[in-house]
Amino acid sequence: MMMKALIVEDEKMAQAQLSRLLRTRFPDIEVVKCTDSVRDTVEYLASHPPINLIFMDVELSDGECFEIFRQAPVEAQVIMTTAYDSYALKAFEAGSIDYLLKPIGEEALSRAVGRCRDRVSQQAAPGPGIDVEKLLAAVSGRAMKQYKERFVVYVGERIIPVRTEDVSAFFSEEKANYLQTADGHRYLIESTLDALEGELDPAQFFRISRGAIVARNSVASVSRHFSGRLRLDLKPAPPFEPTVSRARVDDFLKWLE
Repeated sequence: MMMKALIVEDEKMAQAQLSRLLRTRFPDIEVVKCTDSVRDTVEYLASHPPINLIFMDVELSDGECFEIFRQAPVEAQVIMTTAYDSYALKAFEAGSIDYLLKPIGEEALSRAVGRCRDRVSQQAAPGPGIDVEKLLAAVSGRAMKQYKERFVVYVGERIIPVRTEDVSAFFSEEKANYLQTADGHRYLIESTLDALEGELDPAQFFRISRGAIVARNSVASVSRHFSGRLRLDLKPAPPFEPTVSRARVDDFLKWLE
């Protein structure tokens, strides 16, 4: 069965890379159009026959893609292509949406396309590919999410409360996890970095690598590092080399702005 696909992405290079991947790996998928904004996507969906599959970035040139679901009927399977925070990924799951984290790998793309292809073939008649109500409810919940305001750390017999706003970085070292405060103190914590990503305000904290999350206020300067990475000057200096992995550079620079 030939599937018709729409790519919704505001970065031309990302559009071209995804189109090329689909063309070379999935001959049964025809990319019928690429759009880069909420407005153009809504206009296309309203004026053209239904398609089977939409690859959709979250941040578009004129706003978030969720506006598309509010303004137009989406009768297709949707795969989000994003570097969004973990809470938003839960929103996608609530709406029965597949997602791919950027940069997109061929193996992950194959899995997501396979799941969508199966769902399309199982549909007896055209109908909504996603649960729009659940999606929008989950997205609304993201805006009201309460982020962690303090941590309780243990030093010997003492229990010390640490406000999240006083944390300069979280990091892993020898299978243990720590937080460092703005005055240079370091404390062992029980939370993993994966768990912390869903508890911290993404406007204030960024995961620069698998082993470190840094606070916006701790970044004093940024310099280019080898292999396309970034080297950070953090205040106070952490006990690890604060480098931003190549895959996270673009998202980090957007976050820093």
